[in-house]
Amino acid sequence: MNVIHQRYVAYSAAHYAGNLVDGAFGLALFGDAGTHLAIVTDGHESLFAGYSSVEFLSPVRGGDVIEVEARLAAKGNRSRTIDFELRIIARAIDESGRAEVLAEPIIATRARGTGVVPAP
Repeated sequence: MNVIHQRYVAYSAAHYAGNLVDGAFGLALFGDAGTHLAIVTDGHESLFAGYSSVEFLSPVRGGDVIEVEARLAAKGNRSRTIDFELRIIARAIDESGRAEVLAEPIIATRARGTGVVPAP
């Protein structure tokens, strides 16, 4: 089971030189996708307990189009292990507004975390 969210990264989200977006931007999106996955699998928003790993592999920039995937990796009685991946699927060519869809997505961030649903 998985869910995928796609979105444009506004230039206003960039806070660093080179139009770089901070890593917390992707982690917030992982939270949204994880909540969506919990609703689909359990009919409840769940509560996120934490990340066991986070890897920042490539920078996300203002002007990118990204997709975030949340994939159910394991299901306990109340805990859910979730694998997350943020991929860049289109990127601005320059600051004129021109952009291109990438032939292969760039994996920018991977993470694994645990969500918990309430006892029945």
